[in-house]
Amino acid sequence: MKLSNEQKRYIEELFELLKIPSISADSKFQKDVNDAANWIKDSLKKIGCDKVEIIKTKGHPIVYAEKIINTKFPTVLVYGHYDVQPPDPINLWDNPPFDPIIKQTKLHPEGAIFCRGACDDKGQMFMHIKALEKMNQKNNLKCNVKFMIEGEEEIGSENLEKFVKENKAKLKSDIILISDTGIISNNQPSITTSLRGLSYMEVSIKGPNKDLHSGLYGGAVPNPINILCEMISRLKDEDNKIIIPGFYDDVIEYDEDARNEINKEPFNLKEFKNSINISDIHGEKDYSTIERKSIRPTLDVNGIWGGYMGEGSKTVIPSEAHAKISMRLVPNQDWKKISKIFKDYFISIAPKSVSVKVKTHHGGYPYLTPSDNPGYKAAYMAYNETFGIKPLRSNSGGSIPIVPMFEKELKTKSILMGFGLDTDDIHSPNEHFGLFNFFKGIETIEKFYKYYSEIVN
Repeated sequence: MKLSNEQKRYIEELFELLKIPSISADSKFQKDVNDAANWIKDSLKKIGCDKVEIIKTKGHPIVYAEKIINTKFPTVLVYGHYDVQPPDPINLWDNPPFDPIIKQTKLHPEGAIFCRGACDDKGQMFMHIKALEKMNQKNNLKCNVKFMIEGEEEIGSENLEKFVKENKAKLKSDIILISDTGIISNNQPSITTSLRGLSYMEVSIKGPNKDLHSGLYGGAVPNPINILCEMISRLKDEDNKIIIPGFYDDVIEYDEDARNEINKEPFNLKEFKNSINISDIHGEKDYSTIERKSIRPTLDVNGIWGGYMGEGSKTVIPSEAHAKISMRLVPNQDWKKISKIFKDYFISIAPKSVSVKVKTHHGGYPYLTPSDNPGYKAAYMAYNETFGIKPLRSNSGGSIPIVPMFEKELKTKSILMGFGLDTDDIHSPNEHFGLFNFFKGIETIEKFYKYYSEIVN
């Protein structure tokens, strides 16, 4: 892909941001998180925002900025995040996770940026900064723009809700614009109209008061790892349906017509399996893969540990075992209710020989965007123009817990204009973001402002 001097500068600037390891989950990276916030503040100043500030929270800071063109114009609030997931396991990266590099791939023949945060969400958030820069240069911006870029999205946005509640006047807007999702493919754009909710739990099983010799004690005392595995196996039945009492009480069940419409989304099962090197699919019985990863709730073990995990062997019965478990939720499930019934059920199935602790880390509600909203219509027209094909509605399996919170507190709808691909390996080693997607995103965001101002005005 031949880049213009302007495009080369955009990439160089993005590389600067990507090199900052702003890992919100690990306190060792506190300085890097602050450095990333300051970098974004400086970038927003450079592109002409009238007011830019870093707002401290009890956790990581929020970067706020605004460009007010005319108080009679509609106002767009851009949300994004500068924090990233931990890069582990490091040994599975082809290049250092915070040393961005451009490589060609089958899906990205024009090149893709490989680095933690390239797609989620630094690359996609940065598209909005560059789009505003271009519109300022052309003097064709007919909307007011506000930015709210946080540093805690990957750990549950713990302090964002408090900020939103206390700053409703500052954040007042007509629409919220977010690029933290994706499209079906580079040949078929899509607009995400639903998100799953989330309940994230941690469980701990404790048996004896210390690790024991497995020969002297084996067979006579509880093994917390064995018991934890047995308890986890009792969360689903043989059809992969979650068997926690009350779990499905509020789940919206789609009729046949709605399910047929969902399954019209372009999807190649063979390519899906090949892309992640699996020989067969897995999931809830009587549902398609598309449905399983979008409109059905899930329960997955995200991590499990205990006992000896070093090199070689050590024959012990561990004192403790732990697991982290997440549940993706669908309308109309309440994550707080689900967290409680999970906790109650998990404790109830434990044998008397062990003690159990269940901790709720964070969660969020599902979200639906109506297609009759002016923001959705503007996004539809923008994608249609820049990609040359009508975008489809898409149901995302992911979660952005703050989106339903925005609507509740700010009374404003959110439009999810993502440009990543499912194959971009976000949260995984070798995360990447295509150059085509990055530049097409900037172009489409510009068009969104054009059409939105025309529709609203």
